[in-house]
Amino acid sequence: MDLKQLYQDIILEHGKSPRNFGKCAGHNHEAKGYNPLCGDKVHVYLKLGEGNELENVSFEGEGCAISLASASIMTDLIKGKSFEVSKEIINDFLKMVKSSSEISSNNLDNDQKTKIMSLSGVKQFPMRVKCATLSWHTLVSAMNKEKDEVNTEKT
Repeated sequence: MDLKQLYQDIILEHGKSPRNFGKCAGHNHEAKGYNPLCGDKVHVYLKLGEGNELENVSFEGEGCAISLASASIMTDLIKGKSFEVSKEIINDFLKMVKSSSEISSNNLDNDQKTKIMSLSGVKQFPMRVKCATLSWHTLVSAMNKEKDEVNTEKT
């Protein structure tokens, strides 16, 4: 199986059966996001622990396979990480889909890097970058306790 096919399979699997879908119990941060060009909607919930660890991360929403897969992959990768490590992974992901092709974070194992890299192909389709980044921008908003809904036309 070639790498492109592997990436497509990961996106399809996460799009059809998203991980961490629904409200996580005891969430203490949340944010909503919307992509008006595509109609994607996401609501991110997180439980930030006393040690600044993202104890639990989940989402609800509707949208295209890329949007759902990206949110699913994001929650899998970020859950249990510290606030600072999470911010590093988020920034690395956003940089990857907009310009560079590699994930440089040392806080992800090889399987996790493969999952996140499955979304790297969206940079070839500028309209799809917003689908892939919506949940990530919404997570940042939740982490920062921002009140305004995230809108991909303003990020």
